[in-house]
Amino acid sequence: MNASTKRGILLMNLGSPDSTEVKDVRKYLMEFLMDERVIDKPYLLRLLLVGGIIVPFRAPKSAEAYRQIWTKEGSPLIVLTQQLQQAVQEKIPEPVEIAMRYGNPTVEYGLDALMKKVPGLEEVIAVPLYPHFAMSSYETAVEHAKAVHSKKRYPFRLTFIKPFYNEPRYINALADSMRPFVSGDYDHILFSYHGVPARHITKSDITGSHREESPTCCDVVSSAPAFCYRHQCFITTKLVTEKLGIPANKYSVSFQSRLGKGWLEPFTDIRLEEMPKEGIKKLLILCPAFVSDCLETLEEIAMRGKETFMEAGGESFTFIPCLNVHPLWTETLASWIKEYDNGDAGMVLQ
Repeated sequence: MNASTKRGILLMNLGSPDSTEVKDVRKYLMEFLMDERVIDKPYLLRLLLVGGIIVPFRAPKSAEAYRQIWTKEGSPLIVLTQQLQQAVQEKIPEPVEIAMRYGNPTVEYGLDALMKKVPGLEEVIAVPLYPHFAMSSYETAVEHAKAVHSKKRYPFRLTFIKPFYNEPRYINALADSMRPFVSGDYDHILFSYHGVPARHITKSDITGSHREESPTCCDVVSSAPAFCYRHQCFITTKLVTEKLGIPANKYSVSFQSRLGKGWLEPFTDIRLEEMPKEGIKKLLILCPAFVSDCLETLEEIAMRGKETFMEAGGESFTFIPCLNVHPLWTETLASWIKEYDNGDAGMVLQ
């Protein structure tokens, strides 16, 4: 890659409603849940489920949940992504913009902004801020950006940073963010990953080797690790606990935010009820599927999850924040871009 190529960087995150008003939350949920890679049902059935059942019931509750975490600057996810943008921008010469898969700022807005900043823009490297591959996160972000790029007929090339669930510098950053917490007194660490329907993993497995009925299928080195979300969650957990020297009996994995039946187990909320009865009274919990704190981490885990655990007999519940703008994390993002500039495209999908 010629270092003189005119480039821009686009950090892509999930998104957030424009406000905590029910109408804005309803609009956001409709865009999010009507994504065929989130709810993979035929369009008319999806429209009936989402528009007729899920969103009317869920929007008021979600609006209240967002009010619990909203800051004077706005949505924590948006604010933290903006802070990440600023931190990375300080480390690289290329302009950095942000875009959300759902809501604002849109991918089109981010790409247009880069074109304005870089006359003759030749390439945009998009960074989906998802460590793991899943249909409903990484894949939908990439495919949506590709569709916008094609529809708008932008003259520049669009490439993407790969999922980084096992990338050593990402693991180092995650371990470093955990280190102050694991040095204290605790009984157990729960790695709570965002859940997905089990059928999504089967659909994503191009080899056809995934066996949903086998509880150990994803524990082994898969022939299709690039597409197996559950396998990647286990690998991230294994690598970071090895890095920190945490024994296997001191941690476990669960999955949160389920919507309906057939989602990955064990469920985080159920485990939080069970753990105190198993003698786990002092819990550390983190959500490595996210790099920025958001509704699912701040309200679902740090608030409701804590309440569940403590009411079940827990004594202490400590939420470990996401990477957000941790120095090693921002340096890691910048290093991937710098290395690509020097001819190493190892982290970039061509």
